Amino acid sequence: MKMNKLMVALPLSLSLLVPTAALADSHGGGHGESTQQMEAPTATKAAELRIALDTVLTEHAFLAVEAMQKGIDGAEDFDQASGALLANAEDLKAAVASVYGEEGGEQFDAIWQSHIGYFVDYVTATAEGNEEGREKALADLDEYKTEQAKFFDTATEGRLTEAAVTEGLDAHVDQLITAFDAYAEGDFETAYASERESIHHMSMFAETLSIAITDQFPEKFDNTNPDTPAVDLRAGLNMIFTEHAGLAAMAMQDGVDGAESFDQAAAALLANADDLSAAVGSVYGEEAGQQFSEIWGSHIGYFVDYVTATAEENTEGQEQAKADLDEYIVEQAALLDAATEGRVPADALEEGLTAHVDQLLTAFDSYVAGDYETAYASIREAYAHMTMPAAGLSAAITDQFPEEFGEAAMPSEMPSTGMGGMSANSTAPYLWVLAGLLLAALITTVAVRTRKQ
Repeated sequence: MKMNKLMVALPLSLSLLVPTAALADSHGGGHGESTQQMEAPTATKAAELRIALDTVLTEHAFLAVEAMQKGIDGAEDFDQASGALLANAEDLKAAVASVYGEEGGEQFDAIWQSHIGYFVDYVTATAEGNEEGREKALADLDEYKTEQAKFFDTATEGRLTEAAVTEGLDAHVDQLITAFDAYAEGDFETAYASERESIHHMSMFAETLSIAITDQFPEKFDNTNPDTPAVDLRAGLNMIFTEHAGLAAMAMQDGVDGAESFDQAAAALLANADDLSAAVGSVYGEEAGQQFSEIWGSHIGYFVDYVTATAEENTEGQEQAKADLDEYIVEQAALLDAATEGRVPADALEEGLTAHVDQLLTAFDSYVAGDYETAYASIREAYAHMTMPAAGLSAAITDQFPEEFGEAAMPSEMPSTGMGGMSANSTAPYLWVLAGLLLAALITTVAVRTRKQ
């Protein structure tokens, strides 16, 4: 199989990524060619590959967990949740085909779709109390792991070894099954901790897979490296921002439904906000991190206000929540404009934050109205849209502190752990260096933070 065209971004997110330059545009006053300088370390061809993979793979984990929950609940929107998961699979198929050709994409898709089906079998058997069916589904998933691992080993010409990918797939399947079993048993704290763990794990696999592909086809990616401090920064922000959109949408659904899992869903969303505030604080200092946390947290509260007002059929309360969100948009944009010294302009941020708010409100209003097709289309749009602030903010930060984000050499060999582990030969994917400070590795602390919340 040969690479027949270059993947720069996934079909769903390409159109949303195009305006990124506006968010990272020069603010003038001594920067001159700064737009080009800002884009260079975070928007190389290798970086775009990694971010595209990060977005589609983390969304897979998010949608898989949510669809399984809808399935066991017998929810009216199960078909649409499943449809969103399958649409995500189409995006991933297109991504693989863009690298390894149509034949490779079809081969990958057949294997990938099978494991989605086996998860559905597991959910169905659980709902029926069919232990034999559950064991059969788990056995089928074991066979899937072997077949999928062989595909990646062959496609990457051994850069992702079968043993390493199998190990990573073991973790992926275990995380999703743990999240589902815990949810079915009413252990919502474990369910949401495992959901976040699965999202973060797939972000790590995106890094590893992008390293393999760019090493395999260096000329197609201008010999750029997806595993640098600058790209790590963008990928880390990409994961946090997209996860925020997904968790917010589902927490709002739980809220209006009066679901038993609402407290834990909200706690997962707040734990995500903690991670983002810590990232901002590590860059701009503790005081700025606290200020960001207060503003960012306020918009989560306004969404809750909107959900509450909707549940109470309180039109005045809905309008007040929208007005509060409008004020939040202005305040958040002003803070980031000031922090980045104009590299992320307030007007562009206001436009982007308005889109974010509108997408989540559209998803929620459509869900309440029973228009589940629109609801899940808007959720996916909100998820993809959050790649934009991640791109813009990371570009601004690397321009503001260029000495911290020099281009690293292409790794001489692949990480030994395949799907998202760490090794002595790979950079920890969430280790962000800025102004001499280390941002804590999110993947190792998420479970603890979520449980504390």
